[in-house]
Amino acid sequence: MKVIVEAKAKIMAENENQAKINQDFFNKNNLFCINFMSSPGSGKTTLLEYIIKNNLLKLCVIEGDLETNKDADRIINAGAKAYQISTGQSCHLDAKMIDNALKNLDISESEFCVIENIGNLVCPASYKLGEHLNVVLLSSPEGSDKVAKYPVMFKRADVIVLTKMDIAKHFNFNLEEISEEAKKLNPNVKIFCVSAATGEGVAELCEYFKNQRA
Repeated sequence: MKVIVEAKAKIMAENENQAKINQDFFNKNNLFCINFMSSPGSGKTTLLEYIIKNNLLKLCVIEGDLETNKDADRIINAGAKAYQISTGQSCHLDAKMIDNALKNLDISESEFCVIENIGNLVCPASYKLGEHLNVVLLSSPEGSDKVAKYPVMFKRADVIVLTKMDIAKHFNFNLEEISEEAKKLNPNVKIFCVSAATGEGVAELCEYFKNQRA
């Protein structure tokens, strides 16, 4: 057991060191890095497509998935640069993966780099990547109990983005419950309600990102 603990501690320490190197890279290149985390199907890629197509942010994207280049292809087709990381069986991205992606990603016209992490409300919360801001997305069909059920993820969130709000009325989605549980975990967390289908709240979210970069 002691050997396992020591090995894990070494892995996490190495990841932390690489994350600092990554953030130095972002700072040197005047890139504000945002780590998008959520469960599968929350609408991360769809939100990014809307932002790109409507020229709300100048961004490039690092995509994380177990398999396929589908999400990176969607980002490229929307008009932004993207690099796909396919992890195979790993349920999260780590800082070394981001380092490798940055060596292959065209960042020349970007002010933001969005890391679209693997869909998972558990593992990604444990790994720093060099980001400036952690954003957790939660879609209305998932239900308002997810904040309380996955506290580690939501405690790490600087921003919670509630997505698919155009259909929230069809689900038992309680904004008051979400806000209350989220503020217990992090009193300073910001919460935005958006819909990539209608555009509701997306411009306001992007303005917040711009202000944070400034």
